[in-house]
Amino acid sequence: MADLVYRSVMRDIKQKILGNEYPGMRLPDERSLSEIYEVSRSSIKRALGVLAQEGIIFKKRGSGTFINPLYLKNQSLFHYEGSNLGVTDSFRADGKKQGIKLLDYQVVPANKDVQEELFLNDNDFVYQIKRLRLIDDQPFMIETGFIPIKITPTLSPEIVNGSIFNYLEDKMGKRVTKSFMTIGVSPSDKQDQELLKLSSIEPVGIIDGIFFLDDGTPFEVSNMRIHYKYMKYSTFVSLDQEG
Repeated sequence: MADLVYRSVMRDIKQKILGNEYPGMRLPDERSLSEIYEVSRSSIKRALGVLAQEGIIFKKRGSGTFINPLYLKNQSLFHYEGSNLGVTDSFRADGKKQGIKLLDYQVVPANKDVQEELFLNDNDFVYQIKRLRLIDDQPFMIETGFIPIKITPTLSPEIVNGSIFNYLEDKMGKRVTKSFMTIGVSPSDKQDQELLKLSSIEPVGIIDGIFFLDDGTPFEVSNMRIHYKYMKYSTFVSLDQEG
């Protein structure tokens, strides 16, 4: 329930930001927000923390919390749901309709590589899911992922036709908050050319990622093959950490 409270507050703050309801691009302090929303300070702190991680707001020491002007100018570069790191959010584009075509859904034994990456045993099984992602009905990504059954035993084909990460958070109370990604480029193969409508001389962008729950448990290992025209990745890097 606490998770739903903080997410509700976060969504409402985003709507107010987009509606220019905060004078001077400055948010009220945590105590005032707690009174406005009638929730605990910890829920406010969590909502603001996620918004700050996404780069939508920032704290200026001694002055308060302010809206990042880049968010208002480039909303499509920012995550829209929770603190998820999923493609549904991070590749969202203004005015564009996203779609998913399920290409493959199987339950298979985890092979040695998947076992190592997801900390699984020899007798563990995983969902093997391949999806084609589309923007305005145009294919832009082939995504192949492996997810342990013991973490999400109810992951049906109907669910994977939408955002798996948002389902995980909304229905199971678990969040994907960290990832390790390797980004590169490769010549396209025959499958890329067929599904992404590429010529034999056009390349694909490749992202290999391992995604982790907020308790550190590896949740998914994924390979994403992206049409080069959509190969744009934006992120925020904090340089104020000690260590």
